[in-house]
Amino acid sequence: MTDYSADLHLALRLADEADVITRGRFLAMDLTVDSKPDLTPVSDADLAVETMIRAQLGSERPDDALLGEEFGGTATFSGRQWIVDPIDGTKNFVRGVPVWATLIALLEDGVPTVGVVSAPALHRRWWAADQLGSWTSVGDETARRIHVSKVDSLSASSLSFSSLSGWADLGTRDRFIGLTDDVWRVRAYGDFFSYCLLAEGALDIAAEPEVSLWDLAALDVLVREAGGTFTSLDGRVGPHGGSAVATNGLLHQDVLGRLSPAV
Repeated sequence: MTDYSADLHLALRLADEADVITRGRFLAMDLTVDSKPDLTPVSDADLAVETMIRAQLGSERPDDALLGEEFGGTATFSGRQWIVDPIDGTKNFVRGVPVWATLIALLEDGVPTVGVVSAPALHRRWWAADQLGSWTSVGDETARRIHVSKVDSLSASSLSFSSLSGWADLGTRDRFIGLTDDVWRVRAYGDFFSYCLLAEGALDIAAEPEVSLWDLAALDVLVREAGGTFTSLDGRVGPHGGSAVATNGLLHQDVLGRLSPAV
């Protein structure tokens, strides 16, 4: 069994340094924002954070591969690879909404083994590593271990998502709306926040129809180490399927069946 403690400590240090950059640029009057080829925004903070992380990993883990949202790379299912989203929720970041985070993950043979989610504007951080559990901290408070909920019926469950547009693009909007009609409570916390709240038992279902590996890798291990289940819409285990369904595990097959009847 591999001990990922040293890698987790490294990821937490990288998150500390990322927080210094992002806190300094959030709400900055001179923040520079450009559009990428896919028309999504990228700020100078996104670029600075990923540049810093790449430099540090190049020095401390020179043999590891790296894939980042802003400077690319190629996903691999062999060996060790770090996956970085310097700012998940850039649209929030550039508009002054405090729900954004730096996501850092380590994958071993394609499986997430370390994950850190740092959201300094919320004074929150979540982290996990294989066989070490999932944890969270609020500000300077002592870290606490977290677990998913024990809700076992859709009618008593709470669901979070990001937006309806992706479900419409996928042709599954009606199925998704049907699911929201059957749960107890629906909110659109969005992006990383849905999955972190799920991992700590504050909600029971999180789902996205179209999402990238760097958005999911850190969240996958966080949810699993908290006792939950993380798959794509077609039931593929892990963060590689281009979509995401995370639950407390008790609701997973029911949710998949409603969103993807072929499963």
